[in-house]
Amino acid sequence: MNDRPARTPLSISVFFPCYNEEANVERTTESALQALRAISDDFEVIIVDDGSRDRTPEIADRLATEHPEVRSVHNNPNLGYGGALQRGFREATKSWVFYTDGDGQFDFQEIDTLLPLLEDYDIISGYRLDRQDPVIRKINAFCWTVLVNLVFGMWLRDIDCAFKIYPRKLFDEIEMESMGALIDAEILARAKRRGYTIGQIGVHHYPRTAGEQSGASLGVIARAFKELFRLRKHIRAGTTRRDAAGP
Repeated sequence: MNDRPARTPLSISVFFPCYNEEANVERTTESALQALRAISDDFEVIIVDDGSRDRTPEIADRLATEHPEVRSVHNNPNLGYGGALQRGFREATKSWVFYTDGDGQFDFQEIDTLLPLLEDYDIISGYRLDRQDPVIRKINAFCWTVLVNLVFGMWLRDIDCAFKIYPRKLFDEIEMESMGALIDAEILARAKRRGYTIGQIGVHHYPRTAGEQSGASLGVIARAFKELFRLRKHIRAGTTRRDAAGP
């Protein structure tokens, strides 16, 4: 695509989904604000509370009150990872939209390393350096990435790395349907289908210091595999699940 949003001044929305992240949400928000104030005068931070059952909603609302650049939105009930990302992309109002996870395993300061690549690519997708996850999770992720690349004709090193920047207008052009772990693959595949170019860069990954991982359950993995080939059919046909189901 040639009609990329202008980089100067940088207009960027940053969001992160949170599910029971009361121990991380404030630290993650403060890190985002610190990084963004150094690179932009036109930004917003969106906390997507995905039906948390702890104090995450309360903390998110307080942070939104304390910082004019921060907004908190809430999914009730919990919609899952895909539903949380969809909410974040829909809520974003700036020219570019960046997302990461709310667990503090990435350094917001590394956003600055993605920006120069926007001169040559429409989308920048990070890949984790020295991934700080259990061995079985790394093996599952590698196999999943290989399969998704084969199914959609892509070659990305880390499909599900939660450190990506997109042009906001992409989300006016595509309809997202994945509510679970397939969401990253779906967005990238739909973007590629529309001719968007994708650049890649390594970003550091840090151990989780609080909270619990929820994305590697057998139920989440099984549902993602079930949806993968159905999604390929829809993308190739230019339809969505709603179109395929009929009125």
